[in-house]
Amino acid sequence: MQFKQGQIEGLILIQHNSWEDSRGAFMEMYNKELFAENGIREQFVQDNLSISHKGVLRGLHAQAGVHAQGKLVRVLKGRVWDVAVDIRLGSPSYGQHQVMELSADQHVSFWIPQGFLHGFLCMEDDTLFTYKVPGQYDTLGELGVRYDDPGLGISWPKLDIPYIISDKDRSLPLLKNIQSPFKISS
Repeated sequence: MQFKQGQIEGLILIQHNSWEDSRGAFMEMYNKELFAENGIREQFVQDNLSISHKGVLRGLHAQAGVHAQGKLVRVLKGRVWDVAVDIRLGSPSYGQHQVMELSADQHVSFWIPQGFLHGFLCMEDDTLFTYKVPGQYDTLGELGVRYDDPGLGISWPKLDIPYIISDKDRSLPLLKNIQSPFKISS
């Protein structure tokens, strides 16, 4: 595996090695020791999988509090436009975002630590999107920001169909209207 620092400090792109032969392929997805050597020291406690139609937009979400979550994300099937937004108070990149297209054939994972909002747009039907998290889901720690917050300036791709967005995500506040519970760690 190769680990590459993202455009914003804390974000890490992991390129998985793939060994292929006549039987198919093999990839190591997670190795606690290698991840720790590259700055990802979380103890993962839950794996999640979303199955989404083309046009589904989920986010922008974060979870704070005692069950705060970072996310180790990967596309198993399909393709997504993935977005991470820094909401760590005191961060020089507060309010800035990194976008990347993730697809099943890239063999990459993306580490998004605590203190970032996360969202994604599915660009193909039956997209399988998985993420490992170091905190159990907790409704009390949920927070979110609208995907189309003009203050963020995120450029979402145009599709040949309208986006499919939950009522809950449509009603999220703008970043300027929330108080982030995350602070930059020294």
